[in-house]
This record gives sequence, structure tokens and C-alpha cells, in this order.
Amino acid sequence: MSLQSPSAATAAADLPAGPGEGLPAGAELNEGSAAPPSAQEGGEDEEEEDEEGEKEKEREVLPPIPTGSSAAAGGLERGAKNQFSTFSSFITSINQKKEGIGNRNSPTQLVIPSIKNVRDLPPICLDVRQKQRISIDTLPQEVKAPIPPEPSVPIRTKTVQDFQDDVEKAKSSGDWKAVHNFYSTTFDSFLEINAAFKKDTSSPFNTIEDSGINAKFVNVVYDALLNTPQDVQKSVLKGIINGLLQEWKGPRTKDDLRAYCILLQNPQFSNTSTYVIYAHLLRQIAALTEADHHFLVHWSKKITQRRFKQLVDRLLQFISLRLFPAKPEEFPPMVKCTWWIPSATKVLSLFNASNSLISPPIISYTDFYNSTLDHIDLMEEYHNWQCYGNSHRFSFCQYPFIISIAAKKVIIQRDSEQQMISFARLARKRADLKKKLKVTFVGEAGLDMGGLTKEWFLLLIRQIFHPDYGMFTYHKDSHCHWFSSFKCDNYSEFRLVGALMGLAVYNSITLDIRFPPCCYKKLLSPPIVPCDHNTLVGICDVTLDDLFQIMPELAHGLSELLSYEGNVEEDFYSTFQVFQEEFGVIKSYNLKPNGDKIPVTNQNRKEYVQLYVDFLLNKSIYKQFAAFYYGFHSVCASYALLLLRPEEVEILVCGSPELDMSALQRSTQYEGYQKSDLTIRYFWDVVLGFSLDLQKKLLHFATGSDRVPVGGMADLNFKISKSETSTNWLPVAHTCFNQLCLPPYKSKKELKQKLIIGISNAEGFGLE
Repeated sequence: MSLQSPSAATAAADLPAGPGEGLPAGAELNEGSAAPPSAQEGGEDEEEEDEEGEKEKEREVLPPIPTGSSAAAGGLERGAKNQFSTFSSFITSINQKKEGIGNRNSPTQLVIPSIKNVRDLPPICLDVRQKQRISIDTLPQEVKAPIPPEPSVPIRTKTVQDFQDDVEKAKSSGDWKAVHNFYSTTFDSFLEINAAFKKDTSSPFNTIEDSGINAKFVNVVYDALLNTPQDVQKSVLKGIINGLLQEWKGPRTKDDLRAYCILLQNPQFSNTSTYVIYAHLLRQIAALTEADHHFLVHWSKKITQRRFKQLVDRLLQFISLRLFPAKPEEFPPMVKCTWWIPSATKVLSLFNASNSLISPPIISYTDFYNSTLDHIDLMEEYHNWQCYGNSHRFSFCQYPFIISIAAKKVIIQRDSEQQMISFARLARKRADLKKKLKVTFVGEAGLDMGGLTKEWFLLLIRQIFHPDYGMFTYHKDSHCHWFSSFKCDNYSEFRLVGALMGLAVYNSITLDIRFPPCCYKKLLSPPIVPCDHNTLVGICDVTLDDLFQIMPELAHGLSELLSYEGNVEEDFYSTFQVFQEEFGVIKSYNLKPNGDKIPVTNQNRKEYVQLYVDFLLNKSIYKQFAAFYYGFHSVCASYALLLLRPEEVEILVCGSPELDMSALQRSTQYEGYQKSDLTIRYFWDVVLGFSLDLQKKLLHFATGSDRVPVGGMADLNFKISKSETSTNWLPVAHTCFNQLCLPPYKSKKELKQKLIIGISNAEGFGLE
């Protein structure tokens, strides 16, 4: 018997084939995939495919697995050192204990030697020529695909309680035969997996709403698996291989998809010794059709948060250890398994898509970051993504959700630097915008090590957002600014604000700007400035949730309208017309043609609310935001923006609002003090006990910003220096160096009092 890849999987594994083919539903999300600016076809790969077209495609063949009798007998033979392991030894061998083999019925960790004779397969990657990223929400509720007949599923009557009873009996008696039989039978084929874990074997469960999986039973079986004897665990892996060996004819059935969904949750795949099997499982899932991926994405939404996180972490670990293996000899050579990482990343994109369909998401989008990628050549990844387009060359930039914000910041800055060099020969003044700023205040001494630039930005932004200018409206309920809808003759000042934001990103300055999240969504609509100047920019899909973040009172009123159980037309007496005050004058606007003559009713109130929200957040401020958009992109124009989520743009501009003062304490440097000195101990006792508002004031006082930079607290290089002055003096800060000068106060009470006075009244480089 040989392990042969299914024909359908083989064809799909040679992706990308053409525009739109083989794209996983999840990979099409804004945060799930990105299309590069250009695409060049991989000529050599296509020629090779043509040559193979005249003959039957070669299938991947692995060494034979052990026979049932040999596996049952527990014949364990390790291959000779430095020889390639056969698949038989791969699935049946375990590490012997240093002092000999113990009781075969005692639970021990399964250890499997590596296999190195795996044929190289073409990498699975996206069709990256798409110019705009499509949300999975745009897919139809059911993607039409040929539905093959479902094979008859065997009837199994074992319940969760029956299984738990068997496990308890095995633990007390040492006889694991019943448990062994259950595991070996259940995982012997995809049909048996469905027989055990399908809620009702007589029902098809062929909708995206219900996978038909008995999740409780799956969880109980997997939770018990790692505590079973080695031969039980081996039987599961052998069964999985049997399932992967199946010769597929035609499209996958929903039972097959259920089996894939269940197998992905196997905790054995956290062990590097199982990675060859895991890789082949991932390869088959990655090669499924878009319609099949659509089902897996929606079914995954039902997985509990803890287990969903475990699945994501397992995939991230698989990618990390393949990139940087702790023991390279455990894995086949990289040249023999170049498809491992693309397959795993593509499957990970399905979970990212699933996560994005839930509001709030199952886990944070940052849980998909793989910090290991911070240590690879990011610019090579970026350039591959830019240059090779729809070729067989994989790049992590095709899946930007996996790249951390710190790594994306590096890509954006280096790309901007390269642009500056290119522009310098063509347009000197425009290129100057991308030079690093150096600021000097008239009448103030100071070497700009970044602090003066930060102070200049803060003071300038504070003036621009002052109510007297009328450019932005501050909403007290939401504590954020929004664009004024007042009409004016010149919108160039909005362009200036956008350019300042771009400069801040380029110069790694965090700004004290309070824009709502939808502002950054609009900034990426589209992420690349269109060549056609007639194309609308800064227009995005907005919802009532977006309005809640700016005008919560109005949003609440509209929400009440949607849920009102009475007669909307008679009780509200509203039309598709809204009113706004501009410089003391009330002006009316129709939300649709003849809107003033169209009453709002129970039937059309959803349309009314949507049009009203769109008017407030898009149409009424279009010219203002378009100027702001062009200003920002005049500095930050980069294809690297395709890699960013709106939340990540906000962090690049404003920093993260989440403070971790304990992390700041761990990374703080001292000059004239030791961290064990009494004054320093007083200081941290006081600071850690501060309210969030006072902690932000302290950070602003010492660094010029109350937010945390992309790299975290450690990137602040915060320093506390001893001030050889009277303890009657207040603390002094040098924002140029993120330095706090602290007199040696004798008591915690005195230190707290002086510190609060200092941080609450500071402005610039002195006191107001």
C-alpha cells in the first residue's frame, strides 16, 4: 500500500491556475489576503505542466504503512542511524526509555522519528492578481457546487458516557482493549469518523449553519487521547493515514469535510514527530475547492474559543518550527517539503476568515501574528509578492494577517525610504516629505533625538483640532473627533492634516489624535491611490456600530427605531430627509431622490437607517475626507498598505492605548539609582497603583505621548535619573530622551504628591 494524494487534491495543489481559482474563502478577507501591485506569470512552471499534460500526473508516493497484524503486535523497530525512515517505522516506532521499555499499557508520550523521503510539491498560494480584496460576506449563503452522493455511514451506538466509562475502567484495570478498539475503529476511515461523531448519521447536514458534528464527544475523545498508552495513540495516527490514503473520485462529500474538520483538532499534531502526517492533512485541506473552504470557514465558527485558539497556535507553531527547527534532523530537508508552509498558511487563513465573521471575533486578530516572521528577510518577502504576482512563488505577504504590526511597520518604512531615493531624482520637494524630520524650537536648547519632533507634532495637532478652527467636531460622549460637514471653498487644510499623520507614521511618532476606528477603515478605501482621479476615495461600508463609536446618542435613537414594535410611519412621522445645522442655518438633505416625500415605515426603516449612517459618515464629509485621504497617502503611499488592517493603521498613527506599566518597570533603565533603592521602590508602588488616567499622564509627561509605540513599552527606552536637587522640587522630564529626573524623596506620600502635581500640570518642557 502506498500513500497517494487524491487526484483532486493534486490538481488543486498546483495552484494558482488562474484568476479566482482555488482561492479559499477566508483568504479573500481584507485582513486575510492581499494582492500585489503587479503580476508576472511563472513561465517555467507552466511549461513543465504542459509537458506533463500528455501523461498521467505523477502522484506522491510514500513508503508503505505497516500491516494490521504487525501494528497490533506492536513490532517496534527503529531504522539505522542516518538512514531515511520508512513510513512503517515512522508510524510504529517510538523512543525507548533510557532504562528500558516500561508497561505498554501505561500512558506515555508518543514519539515518532522523522521521515525524509517526501517528494517536493508545488507550493499552494493565492491568485494574487486581484486588485481589491473581497470580504467573505459577499459570498452567497450557499456556494453552489456539485453534491456527490453521500456513502452510507455505519451505525455506531457508543455515547460520551459509554466512552468515559471505558476509559475509567481501563485506568483502574490496566486493560485498554476496549478503548484501543474504539480509537482504532473510529479513526480508521473518514466514514468511521462520521459514524462516531456525526450527531445523526441519517441526516445529511449539508448546510453552513450546522456541521452536524457532536463537538462534546470529539472534545472528550481528544482530551483522553494523550493520556492513553502508546499503542492506542499509534492506532489513531495509523487510521488517519488510512483516511488520507483514500482514492478520491470526484468532489468531496460533506462527510469528508466533517472528517477534515475533526482531524484538524487532533492534539497529537502539537508533537513535531507527527508533522509529516499533519503536513499531508493540511495539504489536502488547502487543496479543497473554494466551495468546500466556504463550509469549513462557517463550521469553524462553532468551535469554542479555547479550542479555536489551540488550533491557531498549533498551525503557527508548525510554521515556526518548519522555518526554524530546533532539531533539523526531525524533519525532511526543506527542499523536499516546500509545500508545508504554504499549505499550513492557507489553512490558517480559513480560521482567520472564520474569526472575522464573528462580532466580536472569537480571538483577537493579533493572535494570528507569528512573531517568528519578524526574524526572516521581510523585504525579500515583500519584493517577491510585488514582483512575481501570479506565480508559484509563495510569500507571507499574500496572507498579511500572519505578519505582526511591528514587521509591517518595518516594511512600510523601508519601502518609503526606497521610494524617497527614487523620487529624489524626479521631484525634489515631494521627496523631501519622506526625509526624517529634525525639529528645533526657537529659544529652546535641545538636541532632537526624537523628543522634539514628538513635541512639535503634539503641539501642532493640538492647535489643528482646536474647536476655533472648525475643521473637526469633538463628541464628548465618545471622546473622539470627527470631520465637520461644513462646506468651505478650500479643503487644503484637511490635506495638511492627512500629510501630518503620514509624516508621523514615517517618523515613528505616535500622535494624540482621537479618531474613531471607521476613520482608518476609510483611509484604506482603497489602500492604494487610484490612477483615475474620478474614482471615489475614502468611501467604505459603514454600519450602525460605526456610528455608535462617534455619535452614540444618535445611534441609540436609530437602534430604537429599528426595534420599535408600533407603527413607525404614524408614530415617528419621519421621511427620507435629514437636517443639519451649518453656521446657525438649518439645511435639509434628501437621503434618496424625493426623500422628503417618502415616509419612513416599518418596511423601509432599515434602508432609512443605512442611508442616514452612510450620509453622516461618507457623503456629508466626502470632500473633507478625500482631501485628508490624499494628504495621508502623499507621504505613506506604499503597496505595503495592502498588508494592513484598519486597526493596525490606528496603532501606527496613535500607538496602542493599552498600557502595561509592569512591562515598563521591567524595561526601565536607571542613572544614579539602582532598582532596589527605596525611592525607586516607592515610585513603582505609586505608579502601579495609579488610575489609568494618571498612568497616561505620567507617560505623556515623560515621553510626549500617552500611548505605547508599536514595539511595546520596551521600545520607549524609558530612563529614570537621579536629580541632585532639593526634594522640594517637582520631577522633571526630558521628552527628547524619554527620561524622568526624580529627586530622592524620603517618603512614598511625598513622592506621590509631587509626582501627581508634576504630571498634571506639565506643558512642553516646563510648567504652565
